Amino acid sequence: MIRINLLGQTRPKASRRPVDTGAALPLVFIGAGVLLGGLFLFYFYHSWQTQLNDENKRIQQLQAQKTDLEQIKNQVEAFEKQKIVLQQRVGTIEQLQRDRTGAQELLDQVANTVSRAENLWLMSLSKKGTTLTMDGAAASLNSVANFITALKRSGYFQKVEIKDAKQDDKNQNVQTYLFSINAEIAPNGPPGATPAAKPASTPGGAGPTANAPAKKG
Repeated sequence: MIRINLLGQTRPKASRRPVDTGAALPLVFIGAGVLLGGLFLFYFYHSWQTQLNDENKRIQQLQAQKTDLEQIKNQVEAFEKQKIVLQQRVGTIEQLQRDRTGAQELLDQVANTVSRAENLWLMSLSKKGTTLTMDGAAASLNSVANFITALKRSGYFQKVEIKDAKQDDKNQNVQTYLFSINAEIAPNGPPGATPAAKPASTPGGAGPTANAPAKKG
């Protein structure tokens, strides 16, 4: 509703109430605290995020280094396996070379020893490891004993033993003894091997005489 002043008098101005700033001051402090807290949280979050990113980069670098090291490790293991295989091959070749040379010398020595033995000959010869097995026949047990003595003196064997010696019952016309001997080969060969001794009763002839049966095998 519109009011009209007919009296022409000036309307007195309403007096203003003083503002109470005491009640608004706590709100100011609260707002400032919230603002400072927000700034602190933002700074803390930013710092934490930066450290997290740095750690993630470091982890990626370490994982890359780990992958490289695993590849290098696999290559080293492959090289080691190849080295072992090559060493085994070289060792096998060297061993075969030594066995071939030693076997030839061993066979020559056995053949020379047999040729010097009286009325004795070999029918079979086999090698298993370092043991040489010889089966043969002789006209007498004395010839077998002389043969064993000659093998021991050759220096090629460190141990010579007779397994069996018996008379051959199948051949009644001529007295013949069958024997089997085990000889352990010396690991380093003969240390200045001396030639096999010639039995005292040997007239210098080799192989069976007229009184001995024909060579078998």
